[in-house]
Amino acid sequence: MTKSTEIAARLIDSRSGVGQPALSPDGKRVAFVVATTDLENNTTKSRVWLDDAPVTAGDHDGNPAWSPDGRYLAFTSRRGEKKGDSTLHVLPVDGPGECRTVCTMPDGLGDVAWSPDGRWIGFTSRTQHKRYTEKDVSWQAPRKVERFFARLNGEDWVYDRPQHVFAVLADGTGGPKNLTPGEFQHSGVTWAPDSSGVLTNASRHDDWDIDLSGDVYFVPITAGENGPTPVDLEDGAFNDADIRCLTAHDGDYSQPSISPDGTKVAVIGHGQLDTFPQNAAVGILDFNADGAGFDDITWVTTGLDRTFFPTFGGRPPVWESNDSLLAIAEDRGDTHLYRFAADGSTTPTPVTSGPITVATYDGAAGTIATIQTTVTQPPELYIDGERQTHVTAAYADGLQEWEKFTVPTADGDHEIDCWIIRPVDFDESKTYPVLLNVHGGPFTQYGEYFFDEGQMQAAAGFVVLMGNPRGGSGRDTYWGQSILGTKHQHKPGSGWGGLDADDVMSILDGSLERYSFCDPDRVGMLGGSYGGFMATWLAGHHGEKFRAFCSERAVNNVLSEEWNSDIATAFRTEHGPSHIEDPEVYRAVSPIESVHNIDKPMLLIHSEEDYRCPIVQAEELWIALRLLGKEVDFYRFPGENHELSRGGSPVHRVQRAEIILDWFAEKLA
Repeated sequence: MTKSTEIAARLIDSRSGVGQPALSPDGKRVAFVVATTDLENNTTKSRVWLDDAPVTAGDHDGNPAWSPDGRYLAFTSRRGEKKGDSTLHVLPVDGPGECRTVCTMPDGLGDVAWSPDGRWIGFTSRTQHKRYTEKDVSWQAPRKVERFFARLNGEDWVYDRPQHVFAVLADGTGGPKNLTPGEFQHSGVTWAPDSSGVLTNASRHDDWDIDLSGDVYFVPITAGENGPTPVDLEDGAFNDADIRCLTAHDGDYSQPSISPDGTKVAVIGHGQLDTFPQNAAVGILDFNADGAGFDDITWVTTGLDRTFFPTFGGRPPVWESNDSLLAIAEDRGDTHLYRFAADGSTTPTPVTSGPITVATYDGAAGTIATIQTTVTQPPELYIDGERQTHVTAAYADGLQEWEKFTVPTADGDHEIDCWIIRPVDFDESKTYPVLLNVHGGPFTQYGEYFFDEGQMQAAAGFVVLMGNPRGGSGRDTYWGQSILGTKHQHKPGSGWGGLDADDVMSILDGSLERYSFCDPDRVGMLGGSYGGFMATWLAGHHGEKFRAFCSERAVNNVLSEEWNSDIATAFRTEHGPSHIEDPEVYRAVSPIESVHNIDKPMLLIHSEEDYRCPIVQAEELWIALRLLGKEVDFYRFPGENHELSRGGSPVHRVQRAEIILDWFAEKLA
């Protein structure tokens, strides 16, 4: 085992983390999920814990949800007889009884929510076309694809296995009932306080894949002999009129949450469809289960110009009362939980503090549970600010601290947040090779959270630099939108490779000037996705500052990306004109257009099942570099998608880390 393999294996094997907190209705108990990497068996296992110990024994348990009386805990697993089956279980936690299986679904199960009257459990699952029951693909009928976004990274084909909302009797006496049959995808299940129906997020109008809107819908139900049934759903005939849209197809609205009195709905989103990125805000609309038509949204968090849909993902806002809510937002590398008034009369105020990231949270009966992570601590559970779990303590031993600093932008108008990690066994009198990291997105952020990539690089002897250039999140609206396309219809900016590239170079130059132990002659740069774009862009435009580049799961040809990505046609919201109307806009910001200028070694890493940035992005660059006689190494990972570095198989993640660390050790020697 090489040193790099040893480092990667130590940081990946047995890695643990806490997530999915669920407080009991009285706020006195908490269920959560502990996930642990098992390198020997090349898998990640997860179990549900209650308070301070595991209460399930499966390998893939999660999504805990309390019954309204606090006596039972629902959770999901994969305990079905067939491979791929997902199962829903109910576990008694207050009194005698055995764990029972409520239902089995053939294609995933999530978003579990118990109805307030305790009778039903709602959840989401995929409904497969009959082609998936054929014995192999040679028997399957051809697919007729009629909409964009029909095949998604990490999911494969979705249009013929749409995600629907289901409900099942909590006692397991009836089979699951599909509340939203049809072609449309749905996510999230939130019950009305009187159990009269559920709220969900979906795009159910004809042009959703053109206008890119996302809406919130109310699905009314009635109680039949076999459980909840959509109103007027008779003999398999579905009446779309039963499902009421609460928004007007004029924005991107998701994560609905109903106030305790059932009169208002909170959503997270924005009302600008043709411009991305946007700082997502929390909005409030009036709700009447018997009403009809669209309601105006009042945005109540605009006093804090930050995004309420952070890098770590979102969850519905939590109502503390009919007048007060909780939600998480990013702020310059931190991610905190905020409290704000339902009428927007107060600026959101932070509930948490310090250099941390609140990954997710829950609230009940005045108690707040958060999952918090720092640069030296993977995610752990906190209750009202006090740490409750220490499942990552052994794993976190020996992790390196980060130092936060700022550098000015080249124009002197702003400052850029940056972080540096000194290598293990650091000696101030020595100089060290430097690895400059650029995050993906671009609308994401580095910050005060555990980042195993940086820890691996530091353990291998590199100085690690990171920063949040313009185009990223965690700042005001201008910051994120400053690199929109030069011909953007609303907010023309510098385009990719403009102010963002200037900022990345400012991060490097400012760091080299500030820290004498950084060797300016041994600088490497790496990034994935948009960070991979930046690696190839800098190689073609600022190569003199670097010795080597790693471009991973990258966008190298922005024009072909808009033709081939799983979210193709959506990039126009960033670049302005569509690629049909003005392909030159896309060519102008494509790193591959400057491939002749690349004169430093390039390492290309890509997953063969990456649909977000299809592997043709790496193939195009590799072919060009090979034909031009440039120095390039290309690694393809089978069976992996765009999430290789975060969610790939443990064995592949170790192999990937070994390739990167050994390659830079050679090039920066």
